[in-house]
Order: sequence, then C-alpha cells, then structure tokens
Amino acid sequence: MSPLQADRPAAAAAAGPAPVPNPPPAKATPRLSPTELAALTRRSNWRGGLALLGVWAGIAACLLLAALWPHPLTLLLAVVLLGGRQLALAVLAHEAAHRTLFAHRGLNEFAGDWLSARPIWQNLPKYRAHHVRHHRHVGSPQDPDLGLHAAYPARRASMLRKLARDLSGLTGLKLAFGLTLMDAGVYRYTVSTDIEKLPQQGRRWWHYLRDFGRNAGPMVLCNIALYALLAAAGIGWTYALWVAAWFTTFPLYVRIRSLAEHSMCEPGPDIARNTRSTRAGWLARMLVAPMQVNYHREHHLWAAVPCYRLPQVHRILRARGYEAPLPSYWQVLRQAASG
Repeated sequence: MSPLQADRPAAAAAAGPAPVPNPPPAKATPRLSPTELAALTRRSNWRGGLALLGVWAGIAACLLLAALWPHPLTLLLAVVLLGGRQLALAVLAHEAAHRTLFAHRGLNEFAGDWLSARPIWQNLPKYRAHHVRHHRHVGSPQDPDLGLHAAYPARRASMLRKLARDLSGLTGLKLAFGLTLMDAGVYRYTVSTDIEKLPQQGRRWWHYLRDFGRNAGPMVLCNIALYALLAAAGIGWTYALWVAAWFTTFPLYVRIRSLAEHSMCEPGPDIARNTRSTRAGWLARMLVAPMQVNYHREHHLWAAVPCYRLPQVHRILRARGYEAPLPSYWQVLRQAASG
C-alpha cells in the first residue's frame, strides 16, 4: 500500500489532465551502441556498497545530531532529513529489485532486502513482482501504479489537504494499517491503490498471526536491531525520530516523487511521453530525489542501468539533442495542484 492510498479524489480524476512540463525528445529516442550499453549497464559491488553506506551514514548523522543537540529545531530537522534517507533506502530497494544494486546476486538480494527494504517496512521479493508489472504496462490501464497519479491535477485545496495528512501522520497511519492487513494475508501485496482482497474462507485467527509473523518478521527484527544499536550507544530515544519520519515526511516525499515520475503525462506506450525526468537541485536530492531517482525517463528507457549511471545516460541524450531541459519538482507540484 502506498501513502497515496490515503485518499483517491474522484473529482480531480474527472477534471482530466492539464498541461505540465514534460518536454518530449526532439527526435525519436536513440539506440545505444552495444559498447555504450555494456558500459552503462555494468554493475559495481563497490559503488553499490558505497551508496548503501552513504545512506546509513546519513541516517546515523541525523540521529547523532539530535542526540548531541536535543533542541526542538534539531529534532524537527532530523525528522525532515530522515524522511529523505528512508526514501533513499526505498530507492536502493528499487535498485535491488532490478538487480542493479550489486554485481553479486546474493549480496544484491541480502542488502536490497535486509539493509534497504525491511527497515522501512518493504518486502523486496514482493515489490519486485509488483514493479515488473509496472515496467511492462507503464502508460496503459494495466499499469498497477496507475492509481498513484491518475487523480491529478487536483484542486489546490485538495492538494493542501493531502500534504497536511502526510505531515500530520494520518497517511502514515493508513499505510501502517494497510501493510498490517497485507502482511496478515487479508489483502494482496501492492505499493499502489489496486486493492484486492484475498479469499478468507477457512482461515482462523492463527493463520493471520502466522502470515503476519512470516511477512513482517524481518521488518520487526531490523527495527529491533536499529533500536538496540542506538540504545547501546546511549541514545535509544532517538529511535522515536526514525518512527516519526516514517509516519510523516517519508509519505510526503513518496507522494512528491510519484507525482514527478508519471502524473499528468500522456497515456500510451511511448516512454518519452508517459514518463518524466525532473530537474533536482541539492535540496531535492536530499529529500525527494535521492540516488539519481529524478532521471526516471532514462530509467524506463534502460532499466538495467544502475542509478549512479543515469546522469551519464541523461548527458548522452542531451548531447545528441534528444532531451529538452527538465522541469523542476516545484513546477510539477504546482501543476498537480492546478485542477
């Protein structure tokens, strides 16, 4: 279940798509040469490890900042930044789902699941199965992620209510409730709004507990380990900031990232028009666009390219005249609130 499941306004969907900065290429998307493709799709254990280490170092720095200077402003800053680091873990799990995080398959699966997905209550194998369908059907009614962005543009008041629900924790509470039901086997796993209830005939209460333990157990273990490490360092109380970020800023950043990637784009099979790349400055990279995730069109064109080489793909497209200047996250967000 996605944070965007918190509401699904029908009125905005009926308003129809409005123009949004999503300039298509001036030419048909180029083919990369076999030599270029081989270089761009090469996995790297050390670069994957460096990316993972960098994210967790950022998490440690946020918690240490709050512990050393426990002031309301530093606590607020920690929650703001931790939401971005949690999104970075989600992006690394996405990389692992494409098997591009590490060259070593076993390391990719372990780090992508236990060190990236599980700490933020995600499930790499189930996410991978869902995400493959998204890539296969992007821009079509069969896209399982369609519900994340089909209701935009929304009215400004509606958008403000969405953002307020994110920051107040209401979206996070609905997300936690939905994940609990999915892990218990009540609903089929999804990260979108395509809710499907599973058959419940013959199930007893212990079946729900068994399934929840099996599916959510790794998440619980990872978070116990995180708290234990903080407690051993004498700052166990800072774990509350990790939880607060998951319920507030993390859903907000997921919403903005999702809007930027596919909302208000043209339907149809043309990736140049059904997917958007977005310009990201330093603040966007800290919060809503970690790990080069803003180069989403490039990712859909060549999904086997690791995230750290997507800027290189973008430069190739720009140099050959295939990519126009990109819109900013702020431009996309303003257009999404123009319904």
